[in-house]
Amino acid sequence: MHESCGIFGVFAPGLDIARLVFFALFALQHRGQECAGIAVTDGDSIDVHAKPGLVSQVFGEEDLTRLRGFSGIGHTCYSTCGSHHPATPQPIVERSGTWQVAVSHNGNITNSAALRRELEQGGMSFHSESDAEVIAKLVIASHGATWQEKLTNAVSRLRGAYSMVLLTPETLIAARDPMGVRPLCLGSLNGGWVLASESCALDHIGAEFLRDIRPGELLFLGNTQHSIEQPQGGRRASCVFEHIYFARPDSTIEGRLVHQARLKMGAKLAQEHPVDADIVVGVPDSATTAAIGYARASGIPYREGLLKNRYVGRTFIQPDQRLRDLRVQLKFNPLTSLIKDKRLVVVDDSIVRGTTTPHVVSLLRQAGAREVHLRICAPPLRHPCLLGVDMASESELIASRMSVSEIKDYLGVDSLGFSSVDGLLEAIGLPRDLLCLACVDGNYPLPVQLELAGLTKRELT
Repeated sequence: MHESCGIFGVFAPGLDIARLVFFALFALQHRGQECAGIAVTDGDSIDVHAKPGLVSQVFGEEDLTRLRGFSGIGHTCYSTCGSHHPATPQPIVERSGTWQVAVSHNGNITNSAALRRELEQGGMSFHSESDAEVIAKLVIASHGATWQEKLTNAVSRLRGAYSMVLLTPETLIAARDPMGVRPLCLGSLNGGWVLASESCALDHIGAEFLRDIRPGELLFLGNTQHSIEQPQGGRRASCVFEHIYFARPDSTIEGRLVHQARLKMGAKLAQEHPVDADIVVGVPDSATTAAIGYARASGIPYREGLLKNRYVGRTFIQPDQRLRDLRVQLKFNPLTSLIKDKRLVVVDDSIVRGTTTPHVVSLLRQAGAREVHLRICAPPLRHPCLLGVDMASESELIASRMSVSEIKDYLGVDSLGFSSVDGLLEAIGLPRDLLCLACVDGNYPLPVQLELAGLTKRELT
C-alpha cells in the first residue's frame, strides 16, 4: 500500500530555498519514491526541476545551484491507485499571459475528469493524466483579478481529497480540502513560513511547528499571512492510515504523535488478542513501534527478529526472474538464532491483498519458528480507498473475500487477530467522526458513484 506523495513549501527570503526543499523532501521520501521535483521563484518567474527517481537521484549540486529564489515548493510521489501510467513529476507549472503558478498536490480530485473536459473545451491542452495539471489549469482559468479570487473560485469547484502547496511569483499558498483527508502543517523558519505534509520535515530543517492547516483553509503566505476559510458543508474525514502506516512515527498528525498512537495500537492488540508466546516480532518498519507496544502490554519480550533491507524497491534496476521468485527474501532477513524453536507474536500494520504476508510467514517458518501468531493493527480492509491511496480494488482485498478464519488458514498462521475499530480509535485518540474509515466500514465521506466511473482508468494525483 502506497501513499500518493509528500509536499513541501517554504517562503524564506535570504535562505537557500532549493537546498531547504531538497532536505525536507528527504524527510518525506517515505511518502513517494518514483518522482521528485522542486520549483522556486525569484519574484519574476518560476523555475522547476522535476524528474522520475529518488530525491538523491533527481537533484545534483548544479540543479540546486541553478534553482535560486526566495520561495519554493517540492514534491515526491508514487504513481497511485488505478494508474496505468508512470507517476507524473511535480510541481507542475502553468503559465498564461502574466499569470504563472506551480502546484504540488496530494490526494484525489474525484471530479477531475469533468473539469478536464471543460478545460479542454475551453481550448486548453493537457500533457499528463495528473490531477495537479487539472488544478493548475483550473486556477489559471478561474475568474478573478487576484490570486485570492482565482484560488477561492478554483477550490470551490474541486471535489475529493486535496492537500496542496502552490507557488506564484510573489506568494506561497496552502490549500486543504474541507474534509481534511490528507495532512498538511504550517511552521516558521527564520522569520519566514514552511508548509509540509508531515511535521518531521520541519524538524529536519530546523523549522518550528505552528499548527495544522485547517480543513477547508486557503492560506496565503508572504511578507504577511492571510487566511480564507472555505465553507465546510460536510463531514471531517482525516485518513486513519496516516496513524497506522503512512506517517513517520516522529510526525504529529491531527495533534497526535504517531509514535504514541502506534504504541497504543500494539497495547490494544495485546488486550484484545492475547496469546502465550516467547517473543514479539514486528514487521519493519511501520509495525515496529506497535510490536513494542504489544510486548510492553503483554509482558512478552520484544525482539528484532526480522531485518529489513531499506533499499529494496528504491532502485530502477529490476531483479531477474530467479530473484523475483525470492520476493520477500530480498526485503526481509530473519534472525534465525532468535527465532528457531520460538513461539512468535508477529505484529504488522495491515493486510491488503494478502500476497506478501504468506511469504513472510513462510520465511519465519523456514527460520525455525515453532508457532506464528499474527496480530494486525488495522481492522480487516474490505473496501477500496477512493481518495488517493494505492490500495486495491474490492475484489483484490482479501478481507472482502474471506472470513478471518479463512484468512488465518490461507496465511498459514497459528492464530490471527485484527484490531477492533473501537480499539484502534482509542489508540489514536481521535473521535470517529473526525476520521475516514471507509476502507474498513464502507462509509465513504462523499458519493461513491462519482469515483467508481474513473477509478481504474487514470492516474489519481
